[in-house]
Amino acid sequence: MEDLMQKIVSLAKRRGFIFPGSEIYGGLANSFDYGPLGVELKNNIKQEWWKRFVHQRTDVVGIDAALLMNPKVWSASGHIKNFSDPLVECKKCHTRFRVEGEISSKSLPKEIYDHIETSHPPKEGIPTVLGFESLKQDFTEKKAFNLMLKTYLGPAEGDANVVYFRPETAQAMFVDFKNVLDTSHRKLPFGIAQIGKAFRNEITPGNFIFRMREFEQMEIEYFIEEKDWEKYFDHWLEQMKQWLKDLGVSDTKLHYVDIPDGERAHYSKRTVDIEYDYPFGQKELYGLAYRGDFDLKNHMEASGQDLRYQNLETKEKFLPHVIEPTWGVDRSVLVALLEAYAEETVEQKERTTGEEIEDTTRVVMKFPAWLAPVKVAVLPLSKKENLMEIAKKIHAELSRQFVVEYDETQSIGKRYRRQDEIGTPIALTVDFQTVQDNTVTLRDRDTMKQTRIAIDKLADVIQEKLHD
Repeated sequence: MEDLMQKIVSLAKRRGFIFPGSEIYGGLANSFDYGPLGVELKNNIKQEWWKRFVHQRTDVVGIDAALLMNPKVWSASGHIKNFSDPLVECKKCHTRFRVEGEISSKSLPKEIYDHIETSHPPKEGIPTVLGFESLKQDFTEKKAFNLMLKTYLGPAEGDANVVYFRPETAQAMFVDFKNVLDTSHRKLPFGIAQIGKAFRNEITPGNFIFRMREFEQMEIEYFIEEKDWEKYFDHWLEQMKQWLKDLGVSDTKLHYVDIPDGERAHYSKRTVDIEYDYPFGQKELYGLAYRGDFDLKNHMEASGQDLRYQNLETKEKFLPHVIEPTWGVDRSVLVALLEAYAEETVEQKERTTGEEIEDTTRVVMKFPAWLAPVKVAVLPLSKKENLMEIAKKIHAELSRQFVVEYDETQSIGKRYRRQDEIGTPIALTVDFQTVQDNTVTLRDRDTMKQTRIAIDKLADVIQEKLHD
């Protein structure tokens, strides 16, 4: 399984999905840039999510709030006081580690054992498992570390100018609740949606794009009457399950974990973590929480503004309760890559026009068609001027409807393999028969079957295939 993760990281860089951030300067810990294919993949996820949960619903509207907010927002929400992780620090080199639960020889993170072995090797004859004893001697006591990422507004760096990059997108939707309500005239139940960046000063980020200090969320705050919370909790759980199915995620790798009392946030009556079997273990992918009226109540008290909802029929005023489904964009990308990756042995050599492929093993990214970064590849069989001219004309026409890539480099077989590896569902080859009868070879990514299609029918045929 770890080998799969290494393959994904390698492919992501080699093919232009995801690059290490600031790489020419040695990088920045757990900072990543989305390359030409990665940004298409990421945008496809965000656009499909927005279409499904905002445009296709009558009960959800969207906002796009500022990354920096008045610090009073984070004071009222409890983030400044409580948004922290447990931390221990090595006294010798000052490396910091996140430690959950009670510290014992059975619960130490692997990172601490590895650190003890390399930086504080145990004495001869003492097994590594006793790294717990080294922890007692060489590490500080566990303490709370606030994850808020701090900066300053204006030229002076003083307490009066401190602001924070938002650690979540949710609070803007609560702070803007009244403005949205007054301008959109929505009735309960209704939701506010947002896609945006969030920042957390994670102690131990890692596992590629799984845990980063800068990440993106897709989130909805769905406002309801308290009596209806179970109905709408179940509704949003089903919506999230359907999204995962359409993303191409296998049910066998998903776990719906009800967080027990004592482990949930104090304001939550129910929280379900949707966890996935990553190569590095079962960990959170998405989350669904019933937040009650905690946030609106706190912001109303702290700001002095009336954030209550009024039922226009009964004239009753009350604070709505909230169901919060949350999707991580970057984790969606990671899971999409993991699920799509396949290595296949081609039993019979794939015959292309005028060429036989020797390599009988191929890597193919089997993205659902809507998710694939490139939908169609246009490939002239050779660099003959007449073939390239036709191919470029086809590219120009199809680009009006689809994301199309034009590729004329290397042999046709290697170009097919390259398109397989980036997940392109359809490849079109312009060959010498094209000049005679205005048809091209259409190749299917998953079956590798090839058919002849008339150029004037291409757009309709591609549209049909992409929506099968």
